[in-house]
Amino acid sequence: MADIYEMAKELGGALARTDEYQALKRASESVDDDRELVELRNTLQKLEQQIESSLRQGKQPDDEVKEAYEEAASDLQSKPGFQRLISAQSNFEKIMQKVNQTMAKGIQDGAQSRIILS
Repeated sequence: MADIYEMAKELGGALARTDEYQALKRASESVDDDRELVELRNTLQKLEQQIESSLRQGKQPDDEVKEAYEEAASDLQSKPGFQRLISAQSNFEKIMQKVNQTMAKGIQDGAQSRIILS
């Protein structure tokens, strides 16, 4: 069983060395270093909390809060740094989908095998 965990660790290391992960890491760091993007993300987070609080109380959020949220979200999405992050996330997710499909195929093939490993 320990071999499975070692293989998982190796897979994690291999994924961390992919171009897609490295691009995601750089894009994430760039967003974290961009003061304007950090402020926009913080504003969105506060607005989301206000919206959630209203909804938990069974109320609709105020129109001003909804408008401020939509404006901040639109502003954030228009920023090139944020667009690079979204693109990098999408590319890495494609790699992860292929990995998961490959593992699912391996599980399926392994389940049909008559050889039992301890």
